[in-house]
Amino acid sequence: MITYPLACSTWDNEELEAAIEVLKSGQLTMGKNVREFEKLFAKRFGAKYAVMVNSGSSANLLAISALMHTSPPKLKPGDEIIVPAVSWSTTYSPLYQHNLRLKFVDIDPETFNLNIAEVQKALTPQTKAVLAVNLLGAPNNFEELNQVCEEHSLLLIEDNCESMGAEINGKFCGTFGICGTFSLFFSHHICTMEGGVVLTDNEELYHIMLSMRAHGWTRELPDKNLVCNKTSDPFHEMYRFVLPGYNLRPLEISGAIGIKQLEKLDTLLVGRRQNANYFVEKFGNLDFIKIQHPIGNSSWFAFAMVLDGKLAGKRQEVVKNLLEAGVECRPIVAGNFTKNPVIRFFNCDICGELPNAQKLDRDGFYIGNHHLDLTNQLSITRDLIMECT
Repeated sequence: MITYPLACSTWDNEELEAAIEVLKSGQLTMGKNVREFEKLFAKRFGAKYAVMVNSGSSANLLAISALMHTSPPKLKPGDEIIVPAVSWSTTYSPLYQHNLRLKFVDIDPETFNLNIAEVQKALTPQTKAVLAVNLLGAPNNFEELNQVCEEHSLLLIEDNCESMGAEINGKFCGTFGICGTFSLFFSHHICTMEGGVVLTDNEELYHIMLSMRAHGWTRELPDKNLVCNKTSDPFHEMYRFVLPGYNLRPLEISGAIGIKQLEKLDTLLVGRRQNANYFVEKFGNLDFIKIQHPIGNSSWFAFAMVLDGKLAGKRQEVVKNLLEAGVECRPIVAGNFTKNPVIRFFNCDICGELPNAQKLDRDGFYIGNHHLDLTNQLSITRDLIMECT
């Protein structure tokens, strides 16, 4: 029996009624609800444009692909992209799929995000971009990272799929780079079943993504756009293809549910941050556990821990104790991603020994967070871990 799940539903009757209305309408693929959600999402986070897709993974794919198709291309095959050694598989796969060279660098042991000093060491004349992942709700050090990118004329791209609502000095994560991606999957801050979003202030990138999201055709483009010259013949434009696209379109139900979920985001974030305050109070002073110490205002996707001191090397024992008591836990995202067999397909460099990523991979795990009060569950979890000391 699960007594402390990783995530819980954020839906109530409003989301169900919104979904039913879409089903009654007969308009099931993306339509007015998706467009309204995109408008509200962009406004909520202070961006000019939002493109909704069918998953956060698709958001990453669309963002990278669009950057390859600007005029001139902002990214070209063979360009080096610096990435953190700790993230999810679909942070990296679009880079491989577009013949970009990945440069894996170590993480910061406090934030679990990019180690800026390691980013600087990894730079070469072929480095064209940094893909910064805001891990588990925690912002990167964008003040320093922006300085590095500006000094070396690098693109900054954000994978913000785990960190909706995170901010630094009033600016939201997902809006620091040329584009930022979000996930709307069940365990995330808001949920539309499956779903994702790309934010950008770049109009050309926005138009490219509108086309590539739906087959590469012109139908979704405004009459005046930065991709092609549209004709005045709507019949001709129905099946006219100008870019090598995909079908990443979201469902209209997802857009309708997203509108309702976005209205609740502030309340959901308050609950997550209240739980986080208690987590830091109970776990932050233990000398055998290292917790994540975010820069700025984290949105606390989950509560990550790295066992240290007398618990170092005892993760299997600790995890077993938690699971037997009904406390769900997982590795910290994919741990040190470079240890995964899929790496043999990638054109990549692994910069250094990655000691912090290795430590996190060996001794790290996370437990869930959501908007409901977790005081009791966190206290029990602390006691269960203490039993292993």
